Amino acid sequence: MVHFSVDQIRELMDKQSNIRNISVIAHVDHGKSTLTDSLVSKAGIIASAKAGDARYTDTRQDEQDRGITIKSTAISMFFEMTEDDMTDIKQKSEGREFLINLIDSPGHVDFSSEVTAALRVTDGALVVVDTIEGVCVQTETVLRQALGERIKPVVCINKVDRALLELQLTKEDLYNNFLRAVESVNVVIATYIDPEMGDVQVYPDQGTVAFGSGLHGWAFTLRQFANRYAKKFGADRAKMMQKLWGENYFNPATKKWSKTSTDANGKPLERAFNMFILDPIFKLFDSIMNMKKDQTAAMLEKLEIKLKPEERDLEGKPLLKVVMRKFLPAAEALLEMIVIHLPSPATAQRYRVASLYEGPQDDECANGIRECDPKGPLMLYVSKMVPTSDKGRFYAFGRVFSGTVKAGLKVRIQGPNYVPGKKEDLFIKSIQRTVLMMGRVVESIDDCPAGNIVGLVGIDQFLLKSGTITTNENAHNMKVMKFSVSPVVQVAVEVKNANDLPKLVEGLKRLSKSDPCVLCYISDSGEHIVAGAGELHLEICLKDLEEDHAGVPLKTGDPVTQFRETVQAESSMTCLSKSPNKHNRIFMKAAPIQEELAVEIEAGTINPRDDIKARARILADKYEWDVTEARRIWCFGPETNGANLLVDCTKGVQYLNEIKDSCVAAFQWATKEGCIADEAMRACRFNILDVALHADAIHRGGGQIIPTCRRVVYASVLKAEPGLMEPVFLVEIQCPESAMGGIYGVLNRRRGHVTAEEQRPGTPLYNIKAFLPVMESFGFTADLRAATGGQAFPQCVFDHWQLMNGSPIEAGSKLNEMITKVRVRKGLPAAMQPFEHWYDKL
Repeated sequence: MVHFSVDQIRELMDKQSNIRNISVIAHVDHGKSTLTDSLVSKAGIIASAKAGDARYTDTRQDEQDRGITIKSTAISMFFEMTEDDMTDIKQKSEGREFLINLIDSPGHVDFSSEVTAALRVTDGALVVVDTIEGVCVQTETVLRQALGERIKPVVCINKVDRALLELQLTKEDLYNNFLRAVESVNVVIATYIDPEMGDVQVYPDQGTVAFGSGLHGWAFTLRQFANRYAKKFGADRAKMMQKLWGENYFNPATKKWSKTSTDANGKPLERAFNMFILDPIFKLFDSIMNMKKDQTAAMLEKLEIKLKPEERDLEGKPLLKVVMRKFLPAAEALLEMIVIHLPSPATAQRYRVASLYEGPQDDECANGIRECDPKGPLMLYVSKMVPTSDKGRFYAFGRVFSGTVKAGLKVRIQGPNYVPGKKEDLFIKSIQRTVLMMGRVVESIDDCPAGNIVGLVGIDQFLLKSGTITTNENAHNMKVMKFSVSPVVQVAVEVKNANDLPKLVEGLKRLSKSDPCVLCYISDSGEHIVAGAGELHLEICLKDLEEDHAGVPLKTGDPVTQFRETVQAESSMTCLSKSPNKHNRIFMKAAPIQEELAVEIEAGTINPRDDIKARARILADKYEWDVTEARRIWCFGPETNGANLLVDCTKGVQYLNEIKDSCVAAFQWATKEGCIADEAMRACRFNILDVALHADAIHRGGGQIIPTCRRVVYASVLKAEPGLMEPVFLVEIQCPESAMGGIYGVLNRRRGHVTAEEQRPGTPLYNIKAFLPVMESFGFTADLRAATGGQAFPQCVFDHWQLMNGSPIEAGSKLNEMITKVRVRKGLPAAMQPFEHWYDKL
């Protein structure tokens, strides 16, 4: 029975201090959806007996079949807190009723773009960590994403039941396990220090860490136990909480606390956490699992747990589930942690506005966001598109940061390329309806004020993936989201029946709307390419394309990988190109730039928008550039932000500024489509050494300069030891010792190499980290499972670019053969153009 109505939720939407917007984030299979079920059942949306098995937020059929979350799902819930809980809330709040907008996000690295989209519209994050596996590679990735978006984390350490039942850990081992997990999370958080947010590290003794089991539906925080003991002993709750964690020991004989683990006579004392918290839990587990009925009955009476008649006949695990759920209900622990420690929109938007809004921080829109003002100008960020039951239509899913959005309101829809004052990427339309996202269903509401998450109907055809919706004519955009994954794996798609081609084209448009990270485009050879973050991501995208978006049978080609062209030395000679009319000449050399600099440019720490003098100082101090050259960088490329540089090294040339735009355009074109395999270039620096120009402006227009400059770029690459780079995955694998031989075998066959292996303390599992070229990763998961009997599970994240062995221009070399295949696939002539084709003799 649902404990609330849509009207109650709508009423709460106006009280910003009583709203909590949170995302649930973690590594794959650490139990996010299972844990979310406890909250969903407390809100009365599903029966409590089903919590943990229902995975209510996995709304798609393939999510239920595979047992993993693929798309993030939002759900709004209404809860009432007790008077006692209200005393601990440090922020302003009105009344005891709270609205929690929760987004359950996927943990698999291939879908981490969904996590980014979820984090943008929330203010707090519940980070779930598996007791046994600890903090894994994806836990770190999503935690860093959250901190980058200025989102406050709280932690839930999950799967404690496995530590007790499967690993049979002692109390002290379990405490150390918890301690390690909390420390690992804090190590990641400590690298982000943000004075406006204050200290966001998590501490069990402050109630920002919960321990429990999502599957069995129980969890606790130290605050709950401190409450019980404070009532029993008449002590102060806050002091009790401090005592229940860390090096605190209680001596039952003298009834005194001490900081040392032995008493005056040298007898060992038990740690307070083990004695007061783990002891009752261990005793319950022991008596129920070992069928000690009398002992169980006595304990239930002491803990005031009443069983229903039908529950008394249960034994073993089913009984354990029922008892633990009544003793320590998971929803209460999570709820108290979320409401007390996570910020409301009114609190969070004060410090988040600087990292959300692109415009000046003192204009009307920025002030509206900062104050979370429902009467301010409308500022709404759409973070993703959610497919509706009506085929081909989408809800625009986003968050209202300022103002109020309602049906029929005329708004400005600004895409990510919109520039204030211009007309590009801007539509002015009315919103048809506003809806509330409730997991598997949607509910209509009349309007939605600032601080809430909402779905909009009727604007999906004007936005591709994300954008800003506003009513203010001078509003700048909200910042574009930065994804931690990039689409590096591509596959060509074609229809089995030629008449279905228009449906495929339409389907590809819908597919690129429905997923924040997928790329759909038509290659030069006329193929339809779909690019994704990894194999699983591609598989899901293609399945959606065939079944939902296009609805026609498809054929897919072999997966293809992107490469990058680069140079390994300075050009062996100065290259020259003459313009078609023979009146202009450009002299140029190519040289490699350091890998660290290329990585910094790609990460955006060094970018074209930086102050020129500051950037030149960094290049001179850190990378030993000549300061005057560093100040004369004309542009970055391709796409004006890639890791290639065009530098003006000329001295006293006339009319140089007039051809700058033409040279920049040629450089962008050349770096986007290299001369070796038509792939983008990376980590190259092109120095313009000298230019001879015709005195008459009409003879040095774009038509003369652009092809000339492009040819000289290609000529200088071919004289600078050209090379090819391939993308490399960082693979993290967890497995028992017996399966390690199989893993090494599979990696060796696929040009992979192991960089680290370590045993997880207290478990029989090993963590292996390895590098694996993306080209070799197709079918890797299946191969690995076959070689290890299904005991190893890999997670692949794009890590870096690596130079391939061999020379691409040496005929007969392996690399040259591979490039020939790539050229044929792209519909280019099989042989590369020789140096003489691009170079003009004096």
